[in-house]
Amino acid sequence: MKSLNLWLNPNYGIFPCRFPSSRLNLFYSIPHSSSSSSSSSSSSSSSSIRCHSSVTQHPLRCAVLGAGFAGLSVVWHLLKQSPKELNLRIDIYDEVGIGGGASGISGGLLHPYSPKVKLLWEGAQCWQESMKLLRVAEEASVSKDCRTGESAGDMKAFAAHKRGILRPATDMKNMIKLNDNVKTGLPSCRVETLNNEEAQSLLPGVCLPLATAFYMPEALNINSQHYLEALFQGCKNLVKESSTLDSRLKQLSLHKRSVHRLSEFEGEYDAVIICLGAKVNMLPEISGRLPLRTCRGVIAHLQLPDDMNGYPESGPSILSDAWIAVQGPRSLKVGSTWEWKSMNSSPNVSSEEASKALMELLPKASTIYPGIKDWVFSGARAGLRAMPPLTTLGSLPLLGCINDVIGSNHTCKYWLFGGLGSRGLLYHAWLGNLVAQAVLSCNEEVIPSELTSWKATEPKI
Repeated sequence: MKSLNLWLNPNYGIFPCRFPSSRLNLFYSIPHSSSSSSSSSSSSSSSSIRCHSSVTQHPLRCAVLGAGFAGLSVVWHLLKQSPKELNLRIDIYDEVGIGGGASGISGGLLHPYSPKVKLLWEGAQCWQESMKLLRVAEEASVSKDCRTGESAGDMKAFAAHKRGILRPATDMKNMIKLNDNVKTGLPSCRVETLNNEEAQSLLPGVCLPLATAFYMPEALNINSQHYLEALFQGCKNLVKESSTLDSRLKQLSLHKRSVHRLSEFEGEYDAVIICLGAKVNMLPEISGRLPLRTCRGVIAHLQLPDDMNGYPESGPSILSDAWIAVQGPRSLKVGSTWEWKSMNSSPNVSSEEASKALMELLPKASTIYPGIKDWVFSGARAGLRAMPPLTTLGSLPLLGCINDVIGSNHTCKYWLFGGLGSRGLLYHAWLGNLVAQAVLSCNEEVIPSELTSWKATEPKI
């Protein structure tokens, strides 16, 4: 697919905004500031859908539902891409807050490859854009305005685990395919083939069933919660910067409250971007209308006793039937279970559920890293994934304007950014960029058709 390089043209109009007499009842609200210079513009295709009012006439009000990977990426790109002439207000709604859903508890292993070490669909673009947002968050995490309750050292640690990722070969019948895929890897995220001796030099005691492993030295292990907090800080910084520039007002607020139905936002906003992950099916206007399956995953947290030698300083994280995400020399995560059709979105894990997860995960993890038997269980967290359907290109997220899907006449545009599954960290940056472009230009065509084609097969109301 031809790569997109679409930027908002300041000459585009922004759809008209209404000025309602009533405000939403907000149980919790944190106003924030920070901001954005506009991106350079380029002419758009003649088929672009243009909105009706001038960019300088009315403020644009956007509601972003969800403060995970998808939601915060959209917020950042809306602020970054919006013309300086535009008054922009963004309200984020999340009942828990930043990273309160599956995004915040995810394992954080970031790379652009499938289990067979094949570059994923648009993997190069996704990887490149993810690196950009990571840099934004890293800069924000050490800014003098960082007030997240974490020390600068703790915040910066979200990207400090640059150990790489090791994927042992476990299936002889796929070995030829794996070796072929390695040859087409990205230069910016290389895949190296290691023999047993080379793997042992990285991680003493690692067990390779087929004496071969694939090593991604540039792959990252991200502390997802710290990353999301830092990215939110970056968004606030953008808003604050805009107040010192010759630009119109940018506003950003976080509202810590539940969203029960889309009709709550009708008349209040010009655009509502739905980034609720698996909770999207709890909205009555959408329930049963999206080709998504839910899957609950439990992640176990392990600690190493003080009298044991720590995990090697340069030891990589591991991807296999169970993955191991190294948090430090004496802390790691092991995941993840797959409970299909679950509707349990609570991050809390009962003793029974944790015990069951350990019985499933530890035998798989110890096959590759026998030393994990010395580690002690210290807790568990869980998240509910929204899994998209499998296509010929893989499992792709669902994007697009859904006014025709939810039916009835609406005075604002409703946009979906969902179905990230277990690859939210890889997909969120590039796709959030595309969604922001679509919202600002009122043009769904900036989104690749591969991500909107799901609507063609879904019944309309």
